[in-house]
Amino acid sequence: MNITILDNATLAKTSLTCIEQLGKLTTYELTSPEQVIEHCQGADVLITNKAVLNRDTISQLPQLKLICVSATGTNNVDLEAAKEFGIAVTNVAGYSTPSVVQHTFSLITNLLGNTHRYQADCQQGAWQKSEMFCILDYSFNDLQGKTFAIIGGGTLGKGVAKVAEAFGANVIVAERKGVACRDGRTPFEDVIKTADIISVHCPLTDETRDLIALNELKMMKPSAIIINTARGGIINESDLATALEQNLIAGAGVDVLTKEPAELSNPLANYKGNNLLLTPHIAWASTESIVRLINEVSLNIAAFTKGESRNRLV
Repeated sequence: MNITILDNATLAKTSLTCIEQLGKLTTYELTSPEQVIEHCQGADVLITNKAVLNRDTISQLPQLKLICVSATGTNNVDLEAAKEFGIAVTNVAGYSTPSVVQHTFSLITNLLGNTHRYQADCQQGAWQKSEMFCILDYSFNDLQGKTFAIIGGGTLGKGVAKVAEAFGANVIVAERKGVACRDGRTPFEDVIKTADIISVHCPLTDETRDLIALNELKMMKPSAIIINTARGGIINESDLATALEQNLIAGAGVDVLTKEPAELSNPLANYKGNNLLLTPHIAWASTESIVRLINEVSLNIAAFTKGESRNRLV
């Protein structure tokens, strides 16, 4: 069985032994749109994270039997075309939850404690010049007692809520915008107005695109912070930059952008204020998370070869 990985760079040089044991493995660090057909030739199994497999590509791969998406989202694969051509598709869910939860709180605690600013001062010699034993130039706020709002009540949202409660925060879960409020949820506008911390964990859909724009940011407390480790586009990036620049909110932690890698013109990538922490879509990618991901992909392939259905979308 010929197995090809189209974007091995996304696996951070992690061991592929469990996949190599299943067949002849070919890897490409990255695959551009112009290289897709060439790199896919002869493969029985394709593994892709972000490389796009559209109808035109799939129709030109008669040997292909299985597409393994090495991620949860499958928007890079034409599922209808795969079904039409008799090609199975699998994905992996849940592998990155501990990593995303940890990175979410890394952003939160850094913002609440202004850790990044204190670290910069220490590197520039400010502590050595201090007249007392510590420097107290920036605020340092507790997470305990804060109203901590979750937007997106799935596995990731629940994981974040559990840790927030351990810190002593008061957790609320937002209802979908414009929907009658269910038990255990808080109306969306009430969440925006009352939360000290908002953490976004919902998928990007037509319903959630620009879910939080300037109107919502103006409704937030000036002392509030917002975190997005979900998908770019849920928070309007231009409006968020404006809100940060005008101090409409206290800060933001962002790990995802609408277009990735970041465009040179992106307002958040260009923002220079110290009330924004921007990281390059790394929340999912702890070493342990990637090991889990590769192992799950190998189990999906092994199940397919045995005629079993595991994590099958098609």
